[in-house]
Amino acid sequence: MNRGLILKLEGLVQLRGACQQLRALSYRKVPRAQWRPVQSSAHPGWSSLYPQPWQKEKLITIALSHHRHLATKEETKKKQRKIPLTKGEVEIRQKMTVEELAQAMGKDIDHIYEALLYTDIDLDSLEPDSVLREDHIKLIVKKSGMKYKSAKLREEKERENRDAVKRPPADPALLTPRPPVVTILGHVDHGKTTLLDSLRKTQVASMEAGGITQHIGAFLVQLPSGEKITFLDTPGHAAFSAMRARGTHVTDIVILVVAAEDGVMQQTIESIQHAKNAGVPLILAINKCDKPEADPERVKKELLAHDVVCEEFGGDVQAVNISALKGENLMVLAEATVALAEVLELKADSTGLVEGTVIESRKDKGKGPVTTAIVQRGTLRRGCVLVAGKTWAKVRFLLDENGKAVDGASPGIPVEIMGWKEVPSAGDEILEVESEQRAHEVVAWRTYVEQQEKMKKDVEVIEAQQKEHRVEYEKKQQKLAHLSWRQRKAVLYKANKHLMFSKPKERTEMDKNVLSVIVKGDVDGSVEAILNILDSYDANEECKLDVIHFGMGDISETDVTLAEAFNGVVFGFSVKANESIKQLAAKKGIKIKLHNIIYKLIEDLKDELNSRLPPALVENTIGEASVLDTFTVTVGKNKIPVAGCRVQKGLLDKKLKFKLIRNGDAIWKGSLSSLKHHKDDVPVIKTGMDCGLSLDKYIEFKIGDQIVCYEEKEVQQTTSWDPGF
Repeated sequence: MNRGLILKLEGLVQLRGACQQLRALSYRKVPRAQWRPVQSSAHPGWSSLYPQPWQKEKLITIALSHHRHLATKEETKKKQRKIPLTKGEVEIRQKMTVEELAQAMGKDIDHIYEALLYTDIDLDSLEPDSVLREDHIKLIVKKSGMKYKSAKLREEKERENRDAVKRPPADPALLTPRPPVVTILGHVDHGKTTLLDSLRKTQVASMEAGGITQHIGAFLVQLPSGEKITFLDTPGHAAFSAMRARGTHVTDIVILVVAAEDGVMQQTIESIQHAKNAGVPLILAINKCDKPEADPERVKKELLAHDVVCEEFGGDVQAVNISALKGENLMVLAEATVALAEVLELKADSTGLVEGTVIESRKDKGKGPVTTAIVQRGTLRRGCVLVAGKTWAKVRFLLDENGKAVDGASPGIPVEIMGWKEVPSAGDEILEVESEQRAHEVVAWRTYVEQQEKMKKDVEVIEAQQKEHRVEYEKKQQKLAHLSWRQRKAVLYKANKHLMFSKPKERTEMDKNVLSVIVKGDVDGSVEAILNILDSYDANEECKLDVIHFGMGDISETDVTLAEAFNGVVFGFSVKANESIKQLAAKKGIKIKLHNIIYKLIEDLKDELNSRLPPALVENTIGEASVLDTFTVTVGKNKIPVAGCRVQKGLLDKKLKFKLIRNGDAIWKGSLSSLKHHKDDVPVIKTGMDCGLSLDKYIEFKIGDQIVCYEEKEVQQTTSWDPGF
């Protein structure tokens, strides 16, 4: 080949390499003024197309000179600046660039590229000023053996406390008398609702499911003498312990109702404890004294064991024998309450900003979120701006216990409040604020504080799990330490193979013993009571119970959709599901269980748990035989042990399963290979008959062994969880 042509080709190859270098350098963000073009010859066109051999060194020098001139003064200063070193912890934020992350970690940019080598990021398109995603930032920090923390959190901790607080104690000169708040406590079905019904002359008890109060109620009763008493009726059922405790915290006097024929019961003792914890004085109302089996004196003596000493025994507790059903001695009870209230000198400040307590809350279909509250300070009127928990309200309507609109509510008066943005929790403190803007500030601050506390707990849980996983990982590594890296990979692959090739749906199906439930209730207290019962569930090893959602109001389409996603069951307490929702649930195969009595709901829940448990195999013994002699039979080249037996009980059926018992232990389970009677093969041997038998496995018999014939049956298991009632 012509030497000149070879030289030209060689020059073109060199030129192509130099051009590639220059093109790569041109992608850098450098001001044009810093480029220094260099003319290589008088004829740049020809020299660039056909460079001479002696121009090789010159071209390389040009490329390198261009590369050297790329560094700006600012970049030089950045390189000279000392990078702050971190002690294993990196502050990260959203939209960090590669360069910013490198500086925060105290590393160079090449380290960031190295950490991203085996990820889905295209490194060719990555520049020092490229913005990284948050998950990639966390990945880089983790791969570098460091921990990360959000820089935003540190800034938020410096926020000013904007919470609303109670006012200082009022001037005694401003205090005015107020009605006493009286809570009725006692065991279930001891007549608390009937007592209030008689006092108010209404038929509340007839409306309650099964005669059991299902949620708290607040009523104002005006006596013939003109005195007013605010009564709180609390549930007596074991499930509603939190409601009874809440009632005592806003009350002045507790009336303890005890049935004369039953005496002191479990919830009676609990009610006494609630009153003691709240430091509230007691009045004893011994109910159902009209019954022949009534024994009021026995009740008083039983209460002595719980430090409730009546006046006739030298104590300070007034005892009144009543019959709530017939209305006997109710005025005596009311007068005793008024007398005790006078001794307590109950007064309150009815001026200034309102303070109160949420007794109960619910979501009404027509009214929206509604709360029953007791005003403790100030006078509540329409238009007041209130905060409770993490919600607020501009009061639209105030209703009394009969549903009639009222203009205002002074201290000690129960009232229904409409106008809440969300449903507050029962027991929340109500505070009036100056404006809606202030209410927004208070709610935002409380939400922030709750998020911070939750985040702190989450971090603690994550750190504990990381520590646990680290210990587990180190144990696994120690077990595999003697293997080569290829062998370790093979072992780990085999262990996780079933998970790697299973679809997400199949992975969830591995956890079959899970009952996911959605709980909906009429009021906040009912939902709370049910959740408290579910918190006592302690049989997760049998079947895991998972509450995926809870709330107030009727069953909605969202509840059904959520239940379908988790293969769950919807439980409703004192709520409804309209026909379209029922049809949708039936179409999707979702169960909706509606109840008005709490213990029936819990029984239904237990039945659902039982249905999720795998059936247990139970052995049912059909017959037993004793080994009286042993011998060996040769079949071809094989020697087979044979047992001479006598059936002691039942029968031996060759089609069923058998087990060999020796010294009380089952040493073999399986089937028979042969069963003979007088050298004839038979299917069944009955009681008292002799037989010879051999097993499907080579086992030498001993005289005295027991042969048991049995069949296995599947029996439905029941949960060991006991909710306590």
